[in-house]
Amino acid sequence: MEASSGISPRNPNKHDVDDDPYQNVHTESLDHSIRSDHQFHSTSALEILRETVRILRYNLIGFMGIAAFLVCPVSTVLLSNVLVDQSIVKRLTIRLLLVAKSSGLPLRPFIKQSCQKFSEMVISSTMCFPLYITLSLLSKAAIVYSVDCTYSRKKFDVSKFYVIVTKIWRRLVSTYLWVCMVITGCLTLFLVLLVAVSSLFSIIGFGSDLIVYLAMIAGLVFSVIFANAIIICNIAIVISVLEDVSGPLALLRSSVLIRGQTQVGLLIFLGSTIGMAFVEGLFEHRVKTLSYGDGSSRVWEGPLLVLMYSFVVLIDSMMSAVFYFSCRFNSMEALNGECQSVLEAMTLSPGSIGFE
Repeated sequence: MEASSGISPRNPNKHDVDDDPYQNVHTESLDHSIRSDHQFHSTSALEILRETVRILRYNLIGFMGIAAFLVCPVSTVLLSNVLVDQSIVKRLTIRLLLVAKSSGLPLRPFIKQSCQKFSEMVISSTMCFPLYITLSLLSKAAIVYSVDCTYSRKKFDVSKFYVIVTKIWRRLVSTYLWVCMVITGCLTLFLVLLVAVSSLFSIIGFGSDLIVYLAMIAGLVFSVIFANAIIICNIAIVISVLEDVSGPLALLRSSVLIRGQTQVGLLIFLGSTIGMAFVEGLFEHRVKTLSYGDGSSRVWEGPLLVLMYSFVVLIDSMMSAVFYFSCRFNSMEALNGECQSVLEAMTLSPGSIGFE
């Protein structure tokens, strides 16, 4: 899987460009659009999105190959819920509803739907965990490597990527396990606090309507906190690929690196979340639920929505990598005057890796 274009972002050698004037124009446009030396600074999510699109155009075949072979299989399983046992989801939903009722929350349709969605998410994440820790994690590493190669004016080389993955895989898995623990801890803490506060207000004598409003406000506050945690976790995965840190150190490094850029990260997270939720809703309505016709359109709508979801996931991972380079340059840690890939340096100096 190699990039289709051998054109470097900044080509100082005029003899490397063909004599075709149209190709020269295309080459110059790409050369000026991609920053080299890993130096990209942005203060807005829109600029990061534009930079991501430029990188995607520069190495289109490479990124599309990653999406086809690594992202699409996970997206297919995730959207179809083929591994999810609905009987387990139903039992977990009933338990959550009993907990909500005992804590004083009225069993309104909103509460019931929230419990059902949360149950589906928990069961789906549990059953898809082997895919997340293999294909999904490998796709993130490949995307980060491709972005790094683009900034380094290199091609995506499968053999080099394989060598790099064998060296960083242990720390990558370690970081991902810590990310899972952080996300699980945040959700568990929120549920415990929500039940405790709702029970306290119910004992004091607050009405059920007021408890629901307070729970919604608490949910909004938690959403902001949880979004920040997700941003830190995403950047920690990028850091564990590009830097020789892993686990809690990668999370700490991520929280320090994005300081002052939290608003940009929140906008990136919001856009990606809306895109994924939109495609998931379409898949639920158009493929899973037979709401019109004889269902023959599922044959082409299902694969199309899987491709759309995979593309959103690809863009999200690319934007996380670009956001990392932006924060890194903003914190005065960019590489000055070097064009060598951060990851390819590992292949030249095997002793630089902390793992045997």
